[in-house]
Amino acid sequence: MINRMTPVVKNLVIINALVFLAQSAMPGLEPLLMGHYPFGANFEPWQVITHMFMHGSLTHIFFNMFALVVFGSALERAWGSKRFLQYYMLCGIGAFFIYEATVGYEVFQLTESIIYDGLAGRVVGASGCVYGLLLGFGMLFPNTELILLFPPIPIKAKYFVIIYGLIELSLAMSNSPGDNVAHVAHLGGMLFGFLLIKQWQKNRKKFY
Repeated sequence: MINRMTPVVKNLVIINALVFLAQSAMPGLEPLLMGHYPFGANFEPWQVITHMFMHGSLTHIFFNMFALVVFGSALERAWGSKRFLQYYMLCGIGAFFIYEATVGYEVFQLTESIIYDGLAGRVVGASGCVYGLLLGFGMLFPNTELILLFPPIPIKAKYFVIIYGLIELSLAMSNSPGDNVAHVAHLGGMLFGFLLIKQWQKNRKKFY
């Protein structure tokens, strides 16, 4: 799998790994680089980008990087490195703003004090980007068969994407206490991925 990684995917994996190591060595980096609510006290403009290179645990980064290698390499080969990187970053940025928009709606229903003490909208991880990659893979290679881990059965990519999307939508709507996963950000990454691909398909001269 390592030998089959494409150039941008390989560099993204390296950057994510280095940032994760830096997080572990310098705990003070996390509040500075993680995403915060844009109208909150701790928000800085660079967090729109830096949050997607940070992760909350070894499991978190492992599964995100695994998905990046599997789905990202296929998309980079199809689109080329420049278009792939553009897609990856825009999915992550779109996921961030969609998530923070829902946070803002919830915050103002409760109290603005949550914003100013820096607790609102904290988010880390490349999951928004990864879910965009998953959506893109399902659209470009809909009939490619994937093998699930649990249970180990084959499933076409288009059905895999639909199932994952429905699961995330269900989890986002249930908003279970103790669930600290930003499911709305996952859906935001998929939405931005869908819109980008549809826009590119309207102009085949830009689709490479």
